[in-house]
Amino acid sequence: MSEGAKVGVVGAGAWGTALAQMLASDGRDVLLWVLEEELVTAINATHRNDLYLPSAELAPSIRATSDLSEMAALDMLLLVTPAQHLGTVMRQMPSHPRDLVLCSKGIEASTGRMMHDVAREIAPGSDIAVLSGPTFAHEVAAGLPAAVTLACGGGEEQWHRLVGEIARPTFRPYYSDDLVGAEVGGAVKNVLAIACGVVDGLRLGFNARCALISRGYAEMLRFGEALGAKRDTLAGLCGLGDLVLTCSSTSSRNFSLGKALGEGQSAAALMTDRRTVAEGAHTAPVLRELAAKHGVDMPIVDAVCTLLEGGDVAAVAQDLLTRPLKAEGPPS
Repeated sequence: MSEGAKVGVVGAGAWGTALAQMLASDGRDVLLWVLEEELVTAINATHRNDLYLPSAELAPSIRATSDLSEMAALDMLLLVTPAQHLGTVMRQMPSHPRDLVLCSKGIEASTGRMMHDVAREIAPGSDIAVLSGPTFAHEVAAGLPAAVTLACGGGEEQWHRLVGEIARPTFRPYYSDDLVGAEVGGAVKNVLAIACGVVDGLRLGFNARCALISRGYAEMLRFGEALGAKRDTLAGLCGLGDLVLTCSSTSSRNFSLGKALGEGQSAAALMTDRRTVAEGAHTAPVLRELAAKHGVDMPIVDAVCTLLEGGDVAAVAQDLLTRPLKAEGPPS
């Protein structure tokens, strides 16, 4: 990508706003697409996104717009809409830049497709990349160090175009050509984070949380390999790394949702009241279906689905604890 490439971010939730802030940290002009007109006005007038990322004072080189045709005219877009809305937003664009970097973590519930498959169908002339890894939005916006996987469907040629545009002193991308692995890690870890939140809400202790992370990682590996992901990818930043982070802090929306479930709150009420999206709640049912289709055993994912459907928390936890005893063996 040539010097002075025009870069934009589609989606002004916490993560999209943080990525725009990171990209603008060297003074670069960044165009940020925002759904809400009132938020467009607020960001441009006050350089703040108090709705989704109130901790950050945004760089003056970030400009907000609600016009998708402006985004289509750029050289590279980071797509950071909620996973279930990616296809809808992309279809509303009159055209698509050469490089599209997918930053949403999830599986399309209506079709069971990964985000890169959705994007490829809608923008067959674009090169698709996936950015995923252990990142909390408020830390990235504050300039704290982070490392991510940047999986490039266009191979090393696309990597060389993108890395200079995305890398910053405190934001370090690592190359991969494994789109499936990068997406599986991000999607599955959201569901497992709900389970870890439940463990915390039930006050079952750190031993139980560590056991769940370990066995959840085994589920991630089984599922990923069934879909063609590379084991090394899932052992890296976008798999195990993201899993550990998201399962360890209430800064994770999915962990917070699970914690509230563990404390006895209603799944239906929690989903209705939340302004921000806990993607794992949308991903869990379709992940369960895909696992069954591929013959992959994912008992923790099944348990999360049961809880989201209104199942009794104590009973679900007891079911997991009384599963048949067997050799641990390799997670495959």
